[in-house]
Amino acid sequence: MQEKQEHMRVTHEAPLAPMTTLGIGGPAAVLFELFDPADFPEFVTLADASPGEPVCLGAGSNVVVSDAGCEGAVLRMSTKGLRMTGSTADGRVLVEVQAGHPLGDLVDTTIAEGLTGLEMLVGIPGTTGATPVQNVGAYGQETADCLVEVTAWDWELRRMVTLDAAACGLGHRTSVFKHSRRWTLLTLVFALRRSTLSAPVTYRTVAGVLDVPVGSSVPLEEVAQAVLTVRRSKGMVLGCSGTDDRSVGSVFLSPEISAAQADGLRARHAPVNRFPDGSTRVSASWLIRQAGFELGTPVVTGVRLSSLHYTLVADEGATAAGFTRAIELVRQEVLRRTGVRLTSELDFL
Repeated sequence: MQEKQEHMRVTHEAPLAPMTTLGIGGPAAVLFELFDPADFPEFVTLADASPGEPVCLGAGSNVVVSDAGCEGAVLRMSTKGLRMTGSTADGRVLVEVQAGHPLGDLVDTTIAEGLTGLEMLVGIPGTTGATPVQNVGAYGQETADCLVEVTAWDWELRRMVTLDAAACGLGHRTSVFKHSRRWTLLTLVFALRRSTLSAPVTYRTVAGVLDVPVGSSVPLEEVAQAVLTVRRSKGMVLGCSGTDDRSVGSVFLSPEISAAQADGLRARHAPVNRFPDGSTRVSASWLIRQAGFELGTPVVTGVRLSSLHYTLVADEGATAAGFTRAIELVRQEVLRRTGVRLTSELDFL
């Protein structure tokens, strides 16, 4: 049954699997799809009549939905729009973006406008509103570099709030919003620099595609194409492989390690690096490989290692329970073989 209201779509017993990149999981008891930000107060009223805390779903690219689905209200954020609202004291351009706006479109627009700060995020699926939740980043850039503030509904205080970047608690693939239902993000403001050239290319794989030294800056469009080339080679662009498309990208965080662990892992030629949050971390992909997993290896029914990258993908017969079990099996074997504990970066609904 579907009830159409002005601007907002309400669907009962809505299948959620097609709304996720894994394509697994049960239905939402009631799904609200928000197109007009002005209708959010109406959603708050309707959500209050549903059991439990409301869940926000963007493009479903970092989510495992339970096989039983969600008994409470699920909000699919489909608000779109961005505008340049002014500039900062140091000359950066302020860009305000609706939370449901596709991240890929935002990145493409900023590149076309000659704005640097997000170009390395090209090819990452999902909505812009998800970027602070994960402190989304890639190839030397992350949300924390240019986020100024967010506007959100605070379900605890029952009012709209504005949080500056510091209050968002952005860390390595985390924030105050991660694993919390307290806030629903509505708008975001980024500060970007006008430049025809990219940020310095710090990753050797991207520099290699460009055939430039590490640390070089190149035209924005050129670096974007190079990043896409690298991502496609790993099957990390949706729809690029034809075989590994039911994916959530990286399933595991690069785990933080101690100084003693770092010394031992470097002796084994592991990729150990310092991250912007000050932590020392080792590549999760390297750990999975060291644990004996090969590309394409089945883990449980319907779930296997990608044929292109050391991450998990879903095939025919996959379930949320099976995918969760596969995560745990990989974690256990990595811990047994390397002594390092992996942590999943996914959201489980």
